[in-house]
This record gives sequence, C-alpha cells and structure tokens, in this order.
Amino acid sequence: MRISEYVSFDAVGLAELMAKGEVTPAEVETAAREAAQAVNPRINAIVETWPADDVPDPGSTPLAGVPFLIKDIGVAMAGRRMELGSRLAAGNVARADSSLMARFRRAGLVTFGRTATPEMAYSITTEPLLYGAARNPWDPERSAGGSSGGAGAAVAAGVVPIAHGTDAAGSLRIPAAYNGLFGLKPTRGRVSMGPDFDEVFNGLAVHGSLSRTVRDSAALLDRISGPEPGDPYSARQPSRPYAEEVTRPPGSLRIGVLPQAWGGRRTTPPVADALSRTVRLLESLGHQVEEAEAGLGAHWEEFVLANARLMAANLTAQIDELATAFGRPVDSSTLEAPTLAGYHYGQRVSGAQFVTALTIRNRVARSLARSFDVHDILLTPTLPEPPVPLGTYAEGAEALDGLGWIERLNDRSPFTMAFNVAGTPAMSVPVTADAETGLPIGMQFAAGHGLEGRLFRLAGQLEQASPWSGRTPTVWAGSPTRP
Repeated sequence: MRISEYVSFDAVGLAELMAKGEVTPAEVETAAREAAQAVNPRINAIVETWPADDVPDPGSTPLAGVPFLIKDIGVAMAGRRMELGSRLAAGNVARADSSLMARFRRAGLVTFGRTATPEMAYSITTEPLLYGAARNPWDPERSAGGSSGGAGAAVAAGVVPIAHGTDAAGSLRIPAAYNGLFGLKPTRGRVSMGPDFDEVFNGLAVHGSLSRTVRDSAALLDRISGPEPGDPYSARQPSRPYAEEVTRPPGSLRIGVLPQAWGGRRTTPPVADALSRTVRLLESLGHQVEEAEAGLGAHWEEFVLANARLMAANLTAQIDELATAFGRPVDSSTLEAPTLAGYHYGQRVSGAQFVTALTIRNRVARSLARSFDVHDILLTPTLPEPPVPLGTYAEGAEALDGLGWIERLNDRSPFTMAFNVAGTPAMSVPVTADAETGLPIGMQFAAGHGLEGRLFRLAGQLEQASPWSGRTPTVWAGSPTRP
C-alpha cells in the first residue's frame, strides 16, 4: 500500500479495506510507519515507535487493524514507556495495561508508538524539554497546541487517521483547532480512568481522540466508553451507537453563541470573522442562532483561582509520587520552570482552599447546565486567536508563580476550561480557516451532560457542508517533499 493511498482513507475506511481483503493489516501498518518516517523529522510529533504486538483479525471490529498512537501520559501500555513528557519520569515503564489500553486492544487498534505531550500535560502547547517541541504541520514554526499536541500534529500530517488524547483544560480541542482536526471531549465519566485512578484533576480530565473525520472519533468512542468496576461515577449510556449518530440529521437546533469569553483575551479579528462565517453556515442549514448569555456562576478571577488550586494540588501529589518512585530530586534538574512553580504553589494549597475550589466547580457546573435549558448547543471559538508561534507561552514563564502560569493558560484559552469544570461534552470542529494565512480556526460546540450524540449529529452535518473538508497541510505524508 503506497503512502498516497494510505492517507486518502480514514480509520473506518482502512478497516473496511482490510475486512474486504483488499489490503492486509501488515501492509497498512507498513504504510503508517513509512508516513511517520516521512514527516516526523519535520514535526517531532512522535517520541517513540515500537513493533506492534497485536494483529487483529480483519473485520473483527469496525477499527480492526487501524494504526494508532497513544499519548505519552494518561494511558499505560504494558512493557512500554510512559514518561509524561518529563525528565522526572524518564525511563518509566508501565507494568500493566490500563483499562483504556485494554479497550484499545479490544477495538483492534494497532498501537505502534506514543506522541509528545508537554511536561505533565501542564500546558496547552507541546514544547517539553525532554523531547523538544511538536510542530504544527500547517506551519512548522507554530505551536501544535497541547497538551495532546503530538497527537494532533501526527494525525494532521497523515501518520495515523486517529490518535489518543486527553483533555483537562482543552487539551483535545486546542490541538484540534490548531491542526484542523475534529476533537471531542466526552462527558465526565464517559471513559474510565481505571484502574489506577478514579478521576484525574478531580474530574477535569477525560480521555478522547483526535481524528480527520467525525465518524472515526464516533467509532472509537463506541468502543472505549462505559464504566469499569469501581469507577466513582459514569455517564448514562447512549440510546444508539455514536457511529450511527454521525449520519442522522440533527434537526433544527437552538444554538447560543458566545463571541467573547468570560475572561481572558478578546477574540481577534480573524477568529471573529471565522465565527461570523460559521454562524451564517449554521443558519443556512436551518439552525436558530442567537447570541447567548451563559454565566459561569463565578467571577473570572475566582474561577481561575479555583482551577489553579485544584490542578496544582493534584500536580504536587503526582510529582511527589514520581520523585519517590525514581529517587530523583524535585528541582530544576528534573522539572521545567512552570511545572516546578505549580508544584510549589500546590504545596501551599490548604485543605479548606481545596474544598472551596470544589464548591466553585459545582457552581460553574450548575450555572452552565442552566444554559442548556435555553439552548441545545453553545457555540464559541475554540481559541481567541489562530495558532501562535513556538515559544509564545515560554516568554517570561520563569518569572511566573504557579497561579501566574494557570492565569496565562486561561488567558490564552478562555473558552475551553469551563466545560471541563462543568463536565459536559464539547467538541472543536474545523469549519473554516484564517482568510489571510489559511491556518485552521476551530469552532467549539458544547452540549448538555451526556449529549455527545447531539454533537456528533451536528458535526456530521458540518463536515458535509463545510468548505474545510479535503484540505491538507504543508507537512503531509501524502506529499512529504512539498515545500
């Protein structure tokens, strides 16, 4: 199978080819490895590959034989390294599969490597010291986003049609927006964090994927969703498979638009223009679109402070555990400046402050839930600006304390975090691009708790109607020598 053929199919399409016997899993895997070799030197999205140890029977599942990459954090694969993008965890090898990894295996995915993440996934750009910056295939001098930036860059460049990612503050949706991909953050509790964790960052974090087509993400969520024994909570199961939802008409939806975020930087003109074009597209499809008034239930500064306390306290506990396990110091020799600042900030968070932060989380969740009584969907830009140059987040970072770093991240990504706090599903869709540069601009759509099906129906419709479909980036495995 030639690379040019390989990249023309999505995951479901590749699985169908294998099920028909038109190509073998070995041929598809070889094409994926060749694609990685062709583009990864230019984008640095993949930090390690290995021989695949699972060869499923073609046709045994809707994704059987599809090449796949996992993120360097959050999912454990027995016998493989998971280093969290950090010198502190360098050389860490997982002793057993996590629940999610077992589901990836049962889905028939052929996992052959891991993708880059910022240190401890504690950033929304992927530029770790351990392995270097992941670069955006649309412009290698720009960020691929984070914290699932390596996954986003690898999928956008054609290495794999779909890859694993996580999202605690926008870490699926931000790389989706930066790389022109589809990325959905599922409802809290939709995908198990077991068995080592009941929840991550007090329920802010979830597992998901990044893909070039909507149906691929839907097919994968069908295979990995559902609780495991001992999970503290779970989302109600859908009435039909998500793969079926993608092809169902969404009906006429009441869509509320938030052109400006609750806090953080203002929406830039290129993104505002893209949002206006998206609204016109939605109206042409028969949806009722109007500006929304969706409150957070907290002042912006209070919201950011609560998030900083929750995330830093969790970070501190994780770092202490790793330092003990590997016998390494917690200092600048093992941690980057923002992570170390977060560690020290987390040490100062009191029990009472932590509980208060959870109370604010509840208020935000209740407030946003009321918005879905008025609107079926909330629409925002995924980010207030197009992909930023590499190094943007690092400017002056060494002078920031733990709260200052979280303030910076929320300032740069003021639309995404609220839906992690609320626990509701949200997706970034590549509806359009910057009219001048051609760089992708993602639009975020959020729905009420457990309503991923509604988002998949809308995403499927937009995929068919959007002018974005069919575009490929500068760094593309189908034409690796393209200037």
